[in-house]
Amino acid sequence: MSSENEKPDGAAGEPPEQLALIRETVRKAKVPRAKPRTWRGAKLADELPVARVVVNKGVLHLDQFFDYAVPEELDAVARPGVRVRVRFGAGAHQVRDGRREGGRLIDGFLVERRAESDYKGALAALADVVSPEPVLSAELLGLARAVADRYAGSLADVLQLAVPPRSARAEGKPSPEPLPPPEAPEAGTWSRYVQGPAFLESLARGGAPRAVWNALPGPHWADELARAVGATLASGRGALVVVPDGRAAGRVDEALGRVLGEGRHAVLTAETGPEKRYAQWLAVRRGAVRAVVGTRAAMFAPVRDLGLVAIWDDGDGSHSEPHAPQPHARDVLLLRAAHDGCGFLLGGTSCTVEAAQLVESGWARPLVATRDQVRAAAPLVRTVGDTDLARDEAARAARLPSLAWQTVREGLKTGPVLVQVPRRGYVPRLACERCRTPARCRHCAGPLEAPEQRELTCGWCGRGADDWHCLECGSTRLRAQVVGARRTAEELGRAFPAVPVRTSGRDHVLDRVPGRPALVVSTPGAEPVAEGGYAAALLLDGWAMLGRPDLRAGEEALRRWIDAASLVRGQGEGGTVVVVAEPTLRPVQALVRWDPVGHAQRELAERAELGFPPVSRMAAVSGPPEAVSAFLAAAELPGGAEILGPVELPVVRAGAPRRPGDTPPGERWERALIRVPPGHGAALAAALKRAQAARLARGGGDPVRVRVDPPDIG
Repeated sequence: MSSENEKPDGAAGEPPEQLALIRETVRKAKVPRAKPRTWRGAKLADELPVARVVVNKGVLHLDQFFDYAVPEELDAVARPGVRVRVRFGAGAHQVRDGRREGGRLIDGFLVERRAESDYKGALAALADVVSPEPVLSAELLGLARAVADRYAGSLADVLQLAVPPRSARAEGKPSPEPLPPPEAPEAGTWSRYVQGPAFLESLARGGAPRAVWNALPGPHWADELARAVGATLASGRGALVVVPDGRAAGRVDEALGRVLGEGRHAVLTAETGPEKRYAQWLAVRRGAVRAVVGTRAAMFAPVRDLGLVAIWDDGDGSHSEPHAPQPHARDVLLLRAAHDGCGFLLGGTSCTVEAAQLVESGWARPLVATRDQVRAAAPLVRTVGDTDLARDEAARAARLPSLAWQTVREGLKTGPVLVQVPRRGYVPRLACERCRTPARCRHCAGPLEAPEQRELTCGWCGRGADDWHCLECGSTRLRAQVVGARRTAEELGRAFPAVPVRTSGRDHVLDRVPGRPALVVSTPGAEPVAEGGYAAALLLDGWAMLGRPDLRAGEEALRRWIDAASLVRGQGEGGTVVVVAEPTLRPVQALVRWDPVGHAQRELAERAELGFPPVSRMAAVSGPPEAVSAFLAAAELPGGAEILGPVELPVVRAGAPRRPGDTPPGERWERALIRVPPGHGAALAAALKRAQAARLARGGGDPVRVRVDPPDIG
């Protein structure tokens, strides 16, 4: 106590003034002050004292809501949609004064306030409200639940993907005021498509058209997406565009700036950084911005009054989320279109089988150009097959066909030349040596394999096929579908010493290159855009792409080729593409005719006949052999389910590079595929989810991975 507070003479025995005031305040307090995070002795909220919470525990047997008591001090901020912290894991013996205590602090979301709880025991109190900002709307919660059920996953895992991590600094800043709806844009290059202007007009009137758009080659696709977004905003609604990577997002961002002006759209990509990305996400949730373009995670963007969802190049593997429950952006946007009744646009220069199925079923309508427009925009495509290579002395000596040499030489006179080389990791599958028909199992039509030169077996069901013969020509001889050796950038540099050589791939991806003569060597998907377009393109080692042991090998090869060829000038400007692959094969013929839609339709018909996805639904179950067997025995699969396998998975060496989905290093795992007829996908996902939840509730044991609709099934 300072000298100023010393007791005056004659005041002996009287307490100091400050202490007396404190004691009087404590005596008048009716309720002792509660301890934060436990709120022991705290009064509960008078109205709706129960908070229903989804906790951040992504295990299936805990995939439910949990009720907590709301302390009076948190009543004002504990609103539906806010982030909270709760005590989780306290046992029934940890009850004091009718309230459960103890447990570990974990994060969660408050989804509902209720007057009473369905749980009759003691409730723990909310530990804290992390932020008063509501980030989980009822619409986003419903979408997350639908995605979790479709992919046999947990709601908590989906919310981890849907709601970005919090940034307190971003939350503290206000979002800009929303701008009035813009004027509907002109049709522009949409007039090249038969129903293009009508599609924009429907969006501008507030309609919900659904279309599968086969875009013409060239640089206009980003501007066309921006005009579709502008038409939607003109109707007073919001729009969402999902693209495969940051480079594509940058192009659409630029186009939206030109069409809409500044301040009307947000960009949600990992490249923007966590704080800026969260600030953009908040602007969307608050309604300050109605248009969004972003990569995979943007599929959950909380756009208000959603009028259009669009996805570009849905066959790109980047659209498939690697984290549980591993949803695909296309399927999430389909769910949003169905739930919100909004427009849907699936676009790309190529066409996936799933896109063809949407048109075949009548759910969406085709949005295509006339053949005259296609011929005017597409480059000339020429092929080099095995017969040409065998007769070509230059190809045997220099590992590059003469036609390719001539095309490069002519192209370099007027601009850059693109050279596409398959990346490492393309593993060839087996095919008939005479007619190249893929070798498939007689039982399940899975791909045949001969790992390490052992007996011929099916990669799906594991059955042997020692008596295999080709159903097309009767031959009994097999070969790996790869011809020649890899071409390298160094060899091209030595062949054209006066020409600069630039590379674009996994370690360094170029976005743009000048229009000057140069050789640009790129892996599939990393091709940069050239100013004015490429003069020519070489698509090398076609067998390495067509020969991948995957159901989608032909579709994926055609998509990669068309994406690269779309960067080349049109045939009228001298643009030429040379593909080194057998010209009689279906994907090569589709490239020559520039007919990806026809290829997808024929693939769909063939898969329907054989019972392949997407006509049927599939799930993959992988793990140690004993665990997989026990899981399949316990799962109550729907009627008509067919189990293929299990088959042994490749053992990953310790220290070797790993990809998402690889088995633990050094462990021997097996995989079984479960196939169900059309219309039974939801029942299959529910059965697998119940089996996995029951296994985890019993203690789990060895890990078992479940993936619904795996993108790679062999």
